[in-house]
Amino acid sequence: MPVEIWQGLLIPFAGTTLGSACVFFMRRSLSVSIQRALTGFAAGVMVAASIWSLLIPAMEQTEDMGRWSFLPAVAGFWFGILFLLALDRLIPHLHLGSSEAEGMKSNLGKTTMLTLAVALHNLPEGMAVGAVYAGWLSGNVGISLTGALILSLGIAIQNFPEGAIISMPLKAEGLSKPTAFIYGMLSGIVEPIGALLTITLASVMIPALPYALSFAAGAMIYVVVEELIPEMSTGKHSNLGTVFFAIGFTLMMTLDVALGS
Repeated sequence: MPVEIWQGLLIPFAGTTLGSACVFFMRRSLSVSIQRALTGFAAGVMVAASIWSLLIPAMEQTEDMGRWSFLPAVAGFWFGILFLLALDRLIPHLHLGSSEAEGMKSNLGKTTMLTLAVALHNLPEGMAVGAVYAGWLSGNVGISLTGALILSLGIAIQNFPEGAIISMPLKAEGLSKPTAFIYGMLSGIVEPIGALLTITLASVMIPALPYALSFAAGAMIYVVVEELIPEMSTGKHSNLGTVFFAIGFTLMMTLDVALGS
């Protein structure tokens, strides 16, 4: 596999790792307002990436279907939604700020379930990166190496605050700094794993690439609507999350359109 692929797959994981390392330098946990702003930013990045990096390229690859070119994108999108819905119901996890675990009943500790919740969030991002790099590997003229790298960088940017959001509260709950850092870092390891699996499957079934791209988009939109938007909209001053959603959206859109071609 080309070295460019490995670099692209590890960049988002590096963002999570660096964010988790904030636990060594910051004395206090992130305030609710900052967490809300960062969550909104992450949601904006993910929605923009779903549209410009995934759904639009998926439909461009099926232009020969004419007016029905939207069908593979719609099908893949719904596969992604249902896949994340199934994982959400099956995997035990606990969202920050919540006292009630979701998924199947288990005896897992709170720290582990918090990490699994973030890992569920990160999995679609890894799949998105893998799908775009799979498109580049296939020689698809609509997907450039620069465009794939831009997606990796955009996700890494929003992964940085996410790493801090998971490691800082864990330290506040009594875990040592190194342990909180490790849990934060592990929450992002699913991204390169999901990316590699997506590349492998797409390389075996090249005609399925439009489905893989839209599948990743559906999975990311599920996370945004089910998790991020409620988190950024609760409590007072919810407009802060909305403003940062717009910032994340326009940043990712700008990067993809201006530099991704």
